[in-house]
Amino acid sequence: MARAVLRRFRESPRKVRAVADMIRGRSVDDAISILRMQQRKAARMLSKVLDSAIANATENEKADAEKLFVTQVFIDGGPVQRRWMARSMGRANRLTGRTSHVTVVVDVPETK
Repeated sequence: MARAVLRRFRESPRKVRAVADMIRGRSVDDAISILRMQQRKAARMLSKVLDSAIANATENEKADAEKLFVTQVFIDGGPVQRRWMARSMGRANRLTGRTSHVTVVVDVPETK
């Protein structure tokens, strides 16, 4: 089991989870091809994190990259950047810039 973590990714967790749900439980080759076809910012960053997890598995665990599966993908909320935008009549609206913590775990499935 190998994992890779990306912290404080500057996109809301809701948007990243939509892409993460597409690759969860798939083989690494399928997940890479799915992410390559997506035109979302989250897909580009998830592919980088997935590549890092694959590299961790092959270097540290001595696993075969072709047999790996994406077993878990966590998308947790990170710190929220709050700012204020001036509105009319002396009012203000709050702007929230959400961030995400992304964790990708790859592993070779157990044969029974």
